[in-house]
Amino acid sequence: MFRQEMEQASSLYGLKLNEDQLDKFTTYYELLLAWNEKMNLTAITEEREVAVKHMIDSLTALAGWETMGQEGSLHLVDVGTGAGFPGLPLKIFCPELHLVLVDSLRKRVDFLETVVEKLALRNVQCLHMRAEEAARRKELRERFDVAVSRAVARLPVLVEYLFPFVRVGGAALALKGLQYREEIEEARRAVQLMGGREIQAVPVTLPYLTDKRAVVVMKKERPTPKAYPRKAGTPGKAPLL
Repeated sequence: MFRQEMEQASSLYGLKLNEDQLDKFTTYYELLLAWNEKMNLTAITEEREVAVKHMIDSLTALAGWETMGQEGSLHLVDVGTGAGFPGLPLKIFCPELHLVLVDSLRKRVDFLETVVEKLALRNVQCLHMRAEEAARRKELRERFDVAVSRAVARLPVLVEYLFPFVRVGGAALALKGLQYREEIEEARRAVQLMGGREIQAVPVTLPYLTDKRAVVVMKKERPTPKAYPRKAGTPGKAPLL
């Protein structure tokens, strides 16, 4: 059963889930499978793999914002959220989170809205929009404590997507795999241009897996120049190397 796999994986990772959280994670998994039959949300569907590689992997972001010393209710934007990772697992684990999910595909946003409704999650907004466009909206620009992303782009590109959302004093978090050290070196110029300076990698290990992963934490010290992000499609085609 997925519920048991989720409970065991979270325990092995060092997190304790209550009954309500386990209920919500299980319903989320069931909706993910049901919607995945009619649209491509994930190639991973086996119970343990979803529990570990999607749900627990998303929760590794907690190791990133713990380094910030953030207290109280956190305002977080998940950029390019896809099927809701990492934003929705973080919201289930931290109900006090104020969350905005941004994705460019309308069908995926429909799925996200269904999950939010079924789980009765409060203070969650789902936006059908490209990151480059959303970050130029006054109500979203430099309004968040944390901008996070997982499996969207290499770090030099991702930095341009994330930093415009983050308030000065906040941070951009990227959940990265084996090549995180190389990506950090590639992204140093982009981080400086976007208003950051320090880049910190927090290594994480998932239950049952031995591959190397890290949460890359990039703190924001200055406002992002108004020229960024560049128009839709440009960051991916011409990264700030």
